[in-house]
Amino acid sequence: MRCVQACGAQPGAALTDVNRLAAVGRCGRSARRSMRPKALRSLNAPVPAGRTIVRRTALPAMRSPLEAAIGQQSEWRMSRTARSSRRGSESSNGLVLAFNAGSSTIKLALYDASSRRELARGVLDLLRAPLRLLLHRSGAHDILPLDAPVTDSLHEVIDALLAQLESHHALGDLVAVGHRIVHGGQRFDRAVRVDDATLDHIDALTFLAPLHQGHGVRLMRAVRALRPLLPQTASFDTAFHATQDPLLRRFALPRALHEEGLMRYGFHGLSYAWIAGELARRAPALAAGRVVALHLGSGASLCAMRAGRSVDASMGFSTLDGVPMATRCGALDPGAVLYLLQRRGMTPAEVEDLLYHRSGLLGVSGRSADVRTLEHDAATCPAAAEALALLAARCAGEVGRLAASLQGVDALVFTAGIGEHDAALRAAIADRLGWLGVAIDAQANQRHAQRIDASHSAVAVFVIPTDEECVIAGDALDLLAAA
Repeated sequence: MRCVQACGAQPGAALTDVNRLAAVGRCGRSARRSMRPKALRSLNAPVPAGRTIVRRTALPAMRSPLEAAIGQQSEWRMSRTARSSRRGSESSNGLVLAFNAGSSTIKLALYDASSRRELARGVLDLLRAPLRLLLHRSGAHDILPLDAPVTDSLHEVIDALLAQLESHHALGDLVAVGHRIVHGGQRFDRAVRVDDATLDHIDALTFLAPLHQGHGVRLMRAVRALRPLLPQTASFDTAFHATQDPLLRRFALPRALHEEGLMRYGFHGLSYAWIAGELARRAPALAAGRVVALHLGSGASLCAMRAGRSVDASMGFSTLDGVPMATRCGALDPGAVLYLLQRRGMTPAEVEDLLYHRSGLLGVSGRSADVRTLEHDAATCPAAAEALALLAARCAGEVGRLAASLQGVDALVFTAGIGEHDAALRAAIADRLGWLGVAIDAQANQRHAQRIDASHSAVAVFVIPTDEECVIAGDALDLLAAA
C-alpha cells in the first residue's frame, strides 16, 4: 500500500502526533497580500477576516543536521500498516478522496481517514463513451459504469462517481475531498480548506494555467453543489516553490509589474514534495544535499532542491515555461511572441492555442506528442528524432542551470510517466551531463531500477515514482485535524 505523507506541522511541534508531522520542503513564507492594480489583483487579494489558513510547515528548529533538513522520516511518512491517530470524529471510519483533474481525465485515489492507508486508485476518462470508472483496489481491477451525461458543470458525473465510490465494496463514507490546483498565485502558499470565497479566488487564476485550473474549479464547484457540507481542500502546485529566494523569482521587468504578481512561481510542486519525502526515506544523506528532480510527463519541469526545499525551478510565470513538453513549447524568446502577433497577424487566442496545444514534441515532430510513438519512428523520421534530441538537450541544459543555483548537484531524480518509464530518454539526458560527473548503469537503467547511476558516477541518479494524490490526501487530513 502507498501511504500518505503527513504534513502541517508548526515550528517546534511534537513529531509523535500524526496530525502535526513535519513536511519536507513546505516551509512557509509570508504571503504578499497587499491589493495591487487590477491586472493581477486576484493573486494578491488579502485574506478575509476570520479565515484560518494552516501553514504547512516549518521544520523543527535545531535537531541533528539531517532531521533539521528533512524531518523525521519514521513520522512524516505514514507506516505502510494501519496506524492509529488522534483525530476527531470528522476523520474517523471514513474516506478521503483525492482528485487530480486533467483536461479530459480525472485521476483519483481513496484513503482511509484513520490509518491513511490507500484503499483504491482510479481514473475516469470524460471523453470515453459509455462513461466508466477504472478502479484498482487490492490487486483487483474493476470497471464501474457511470450512467451520467458529461455536462459543463459535471454535476451528474460527480454525483454518480461519489455514489459509486461510497457504495463499491462498502468502502465507506466520504469525510473530505482534496483537489490538486495548479496555480495558487501569491495568495495561496499552502493548502487551504475551500469555501465560496476561496473558490472564486482560485477561479480568478485560471488564465495563468488554462489547461488545468478550470477543470479543478469545476470539480470543486460540483462537489460543493452536491455535498455542501462535505469538507474540501485545495493543494497548490505552486506552493512548494514558496521557499525560493525572491531574487530568483523576479523577472527583469518594472517593479510595479512584479508587485502585481508577474513573477516566477514554479509548478509540479505536489510531485516534488512527494519526491523530496521519498528520497529522504530512501537516501536521507543525499536528500539533505543538492538534488535536481526531473518531472517528465506530458507536462514537464525540473526543480532544484536543497534539503528537500525548492531553490529554483524550470517553470516560471506559467506552465508554458521551461523544457519542451508534449504540446507546449517550453521557454520561448518573448520576441517570438511579438513576431507572431505583429508580423503574422495572429490573435492572442491563436497564439495561446499554438503555444499550448500545437508546439512541443508535436510541433517539432509534426506527427505526435507521445514520446513512445516518436521513439518508434525515430529511425525513419528525422523530425521525430529531432524532437527527442531537443527534449534531451533542453533537459540537460536546465540541469546545468539549476546546478548553478545549487552550487553543485549530489543527486538527480527522474519521475512522472516519461521519467519513470523511458530508459532511452534518461540515457540521452545523462549522456549530455558527463561534464557534471553523471554516468548511468545501462542495465539498471533498462530495468528502471530505483538507482541507476554507475559505480564511478559522481552524481547519484534515482528513478522514483511520484504520487501527487498522496500529498493531496495528506493535506486534506492535516487541515481537518487543525480545524
